[in-house]
Amino acid sequence: MDPVEALREIAFWMERSRAETRRVQAYRKAADIVEDLGDDERERHAKARSWSSLTGIGPSTAKAITQAVAGQEPTKLVDLKAAAEPIGGGSELRRALRGDLHLHSDWSDGGSPIEEMMRRAAALGHEYVALTDHSPRLTVANGLTAERLEKQLEVIEGLNDELAPFRILTGIEVDILDDGSLDQREDILARLDIVVASVHSKLRADSATMTRRMATAVADPNVDVLGHCTGRLVEGARGTRPESSFDAEAVFDACRTHGTAVEINSRPERRDPPMRLLRLAVELGCEFSIDTDSHAPGQLDWQGYGCERAERAGVTADRIINTLPADDLLAWTES
Repeated sequence: MDPVEALREIAFWMERSRAETRRVQAYRKAADIVEDLGDDERERHAKARSWSSLTGIGPSTAKAITQAVAGQEPTKLVDLKAAAEPIGGGSELRRALRGDLHLHSDWSDGGSPIEEMMRRAAALGHEYVALTDHSPRLTVANGLTAERLEKQLEVIEGLNDELAPFRILTGIEVDILDDGSLDQREDILARLDIVVASVHSKLRADSATMTRRMATAVADPNVDVLGHCTGRLVEGARGTRPESSFDAEAVFDACRTHGTAVEINSRPERRDPPMRLLRLAVELGCEFSIDTDSHAPGQLDWQGYGCERAERAGVTADRIINTLPADDLLAWTES
């Protein structure tokens, strides 16, 4: 087994099981180190079993490398696969999904390069995904200026040629500003395949203010998906955070009227919208997008969490936009 592949597989399965980022990054760093070695250097370290002499490779990663070089599946990888539990079971909704419309790369606050995210998505069976790194106002997440986003579009074009028939859709998770306007130039937003609009600031604003802000944003013709609408956090390293206060009926009615899908965010710490609001959106006739909001390759397998909640709320496949083939999805966004 190629040691670089083995280390990245270990990282994937660790991320899937929600391991601490620090522990996962040790395996990704080791993979990068081994990948950068020349053939002669690899052979020398393999013969001497001196992997741990390389800065950044510790006993655990060295053991995995040694086993992979010897033609064995590393014990760590075997154990992770054996302990892995199904995410969301074998639900009909999950089988119906063709892609993921909300994920991040290391161009903003994700932990992995675009290509690594996309190759993993393709390996999981996705036909397409939308790359939706953050917009410039979210400086803490290294949000993309207009110039950086335009450079990213060039990178995506090249990768699409390389990864076809898998397809990377151009996109952004754009901040909804205080007045409901969007944190990116309108002409660039109009060029993108998928625009996810989310609130990331002043989450404790009063209900009337937040309602106007969100309703204005989802009415923008460039917006396709309303991301993690309540902004809540229910667990995880960042702690917990209460839901934002807004008139959900008014916001969801605006989504339905203007053809903006409500995101069912699959991240375990978000589970957004809460079930009562998800059921309300169903009753009001909204369309949905089940997304992972992934920041690492292993999180791309989290869609089952969202599917499980969607099924409990009575969401059917014909109301989920990422069950559509790519061309039909883009026709929907353009309409």
